[in-house]
Amino acid sequence: MTPPPVWALAVTYWLHFLATVMWVGSLTAILFLFIPAIKRALDLNTQIALLDAIQKRFEPIVWFSLSLLVLTGLFQMSVNPHYDGFLAASTQWSLAILAKHIFGMVAIAVSAIQTWDVTPAIRRALLVSKKTKNVETLAALQRRETLLLWANLISAILILGATAVARAS
Repeated sequence: MTPPPVWALAVTYWLHFLATVMWVGSLTAILFLFIPAIKRALDLNTQIALLDAIQKRFEPIVWFSLSLLVLTGLFQMSVNPHYDGFLAASTQWSLAILAKHIFGMVAIAVSAIQTWDVTPAIRRALLVSKKTKNVETLAALQRRETLLLWANLISAILILGATAVARAS
């Protein structure tokens, strides 16, 4: 197979790095900056409403980044001289890439749960709590959302670790 032009591979790497920074940076900012500040400054209903507004901006970034990571990653993998087949585990490089893909699938699953289960549940609970003043459900959903954000960040960190092992191989 003829290798791709250097410019094409460079653009692919750049897009991959850009998507990684957008995804991991957003998760880090939410977990280490926004959530702690919001919890100190706002009541629970206002916290949830603000986090919901942040999530509306965050989710498209996450899905765009994850899609870009998958597309550029598949291209990079396919042109890598170490590549010997999908789900191959014959070398340290292929094991690292397999681990990276497993952690990536976990991140996608966690993002899907957050986007299509937890976020809509939070929106419904917000409406109910405005009428009933009951915030127990909101508090539970907020904890679940934070756990999912942590799971996503840990997945991202593990992906970066597997990438480092693959690069060193």
